[in-house]
Amino acid sequence: MAGLPGVLGEPIKFVLNWGRRYSLWVFNFGLACCAIEFIATSMGRHDFMRLGVIPFAHSPRQADLMVVSGTVTDKMAPAIKRLYDQMPEPKYVISFGSCSNCGGPYWDSYSVTKGVDQLIPVDVYVPGCPPRPEALLHGILRLQEKIAAEESGLGGVPRPDPLSAGELIPGPPEPTAPRDAASLTAPMVRPPALEA
Repeated sequence: MAGLPGVLGEPIKFVLNWGRRYSLWVFNFGLACCAIEFIATSMGRHDFMRLGVIPFAHSPRQADLMVVSGTVTDKMAPAIKRLYDQMPEPKYVISFGSCSNCGGPYWDSYSVTKGVDQLIPVDVYVPGCPPRPEALLHGILRLQEKIAAEESGLGGVPRPDPLSAGELIPGPPEPTAPRDAASLTAPMVRPPALEA
């Protein structure tokens, strides 16, 4: 965009954002019961293709929208991060359901990540347990409004990475330790020793 004249900047941004807004290729990361609601949203009754959302990209390299639906466990967290990193820019994320938003009813479990936003940047949160297909449609419309308002050029908008080395983990182990996927994994819980 630096080589384009200032007069062409705004119209080109409008055209690029319009194209991004109405051609979202979805990579569904269905982890639990919310994935069934996602599938229902893509069926004939709700049909999110009418909004310009193309369901079921064959690989993360073809997708620009990841819908994380369901409980994100510590074991699955590195896979979500890896697949997100494989998506080309610009890329967007919808966190679909209470479990992917904050852990849901399993928030106090030793193996549940307390929200997918600890791993990847999230654009739209869709609450509910499980959320209705209409809620996902509403979330898609909010994301499309956000894309239309972006001040982006050819490469999209730069996004902060929650696991970047620049962020520090607050807490007792080391105040200057960088965050990585392993740091989000809970320590193993051992059962109490039985006395004989």
